[in-house]
Amino acid sequence: MWLYAAKRLLMTIPIGLGVTIICFALIYLAPGNPVQSLLPPDATAKDIADLKHAYGLDKPIPVQYVIWLGHALTGNLGRSIQTNRPVLFEVVRALRNTVPIAAISAILALVIALFLGIISATRIGSVIDRLATMIAVIGISVPQFWLGVVLVIFFAVQLDVLPATGMGSSGSDHFSWFQWSQSKYAVMPIISLTLTPLGILMRTTRSSIAEVLALDFIQTLRAKGMSRGAIVIHAVRNALPQILAMFGLQVGYLIGGSILVETVFTWPGTGFLLNKAILTRDIPLLQGTVLVLAMTFVVINLIVDLLQTAVDPRIKRA
Repeated sequence: MWLYAAKRLLMTIPIGLGVTIICFALIYLAPGNPVQSLLPPDATAKDIADLKHAYGLDKPIPVQYVIWLGHALTGNLGRSIQTNRPVLFEVVRALRNTVPIAAISAILALVIALFLGIISATRIGSVIDRLATMIAVIGISVPQFWLGVVLVIFFAVQLDVLPATGMGSSGSDHFSWFQWSQSKYAVMPIISLTLTPLGILMRTTRSSIAEVLALDFIQTLRAKGMSRGAIVIHAVRNALPQILAMFGLQVGYLIGGSILVETVFTWPGTGFLLNKAILTRDIPLLQGTVLVLAMTFVVINLIVDLLQTAVDPRIKRA
């Protein structure tokens, strides 16, 4: 186990290097000039050159990458062009707002998916199975941002029971999850983020457990007189590695892929920060945010990979 963990940690080094190259290269494929938004329309060529030199944008792209990577390894992701604040500060503050709603959404999706998936797998064709399948199809098919708009129209506009946008009257710096006056701002974003992973995890749970229940060793356990509950526990334990793998992917997606949902609700998280960086062509902020989110995804998958081995030691690793 420890040897495998060491191998997986070593493998993250080339993966992380590849992530940095892709993050850096993709941003420069986008059209537009990031310094134009900081200069007046009548700026001279010298003004543009001086600003590019100040941000290191006048150097060749390979040189910019090496310098940027060296700074990134020390935690220095540069300064935002728009706010002139450290990029790391901006990203950490946004992550502080995204991680809670992503974690709550992921846990809700996992708990409900396990409950519905186990019942569906053990009662295939029943009313509950059909209902769970319908929920899964809806969760996979309905776009999260569209659901967010519908929730705003229904709960905020028509019923007026939940706030439409924002993160509380006191802002993100003093947000409290234990005060309903503030936590109610997170209800609709969490619902919007939960539906898609719920549908995916429910289908994964149902299919994985149903597949295990059809194996020969389950028939042997039944022939020996083992109770139905004990058999289901055995099936869940054998299906858990597949469920964990999909859960890890969904957690990474919720943290890094919530840009539309956070934009709909004006939730000041990483998705909202990415959207702002894209619109303003703030390259240091865009690079830093994408890098942190990509590396977060890599770390999450590493943790899930190790958890799979811990849950089921029979899994053979190369």
